Amino acid sequence: MKIILTCALIAVLLFVSAFMARRRFGLLGLALAAGSLLSGIWAFDAGLIVSALGIPSGVISEAVVIMVIILLPAGVLLFHGYTYKTLIGRVVGAGLFTLLAFAFLIEPLGHALDLSGSGANIFQWLVNNKTVIISSGLILAVVDLFLTKPVQQSNKKT
Repeated sequence: MKIILTCALIAVLLFVSAFMARRRFGLLGLALAAGSLLSGIWAFDAGLIVSALGIPSGVISEAVVIMVIILLPAGVLLFHGYTYKTLIGRVVGAGLFTLLAFAFLIEPLGHALDLSGSGANIFQWLVNNKTVIISSGLILAVVDLFLTKPVQQSNKKT
């Protein structure tokens, strides 16, 4: 039950942040991919920095550091970029962002959580289908970027 509650809380936080920011899914999705690459590069060094700050190192703190590194580029872009104009676009974009972010976060969550009980089967299904979710999400993110209209430049000379 603890797994389901933790995952639901993270999913709700991701959805609400993307929905309230109204940002398009394409840029946020590619930022998650960049964050995933950065976490592979910086996870060890960030863990050393966290240990140097006096925070006890362990599996949970390392997982939190990796999750923060994954979400950091997308978190920065929540305040900049193209926005959705319609409510349906906002809901779909936030839902896709939540699903893709959760797919990127599933591995560090697996290290931090005790995988037992009824939620373990659901969690294992997500782990098994992680690559399909990420691949589909990134393809949709690129498509969303192509659907974004560029800002119109005025022809006035100043």
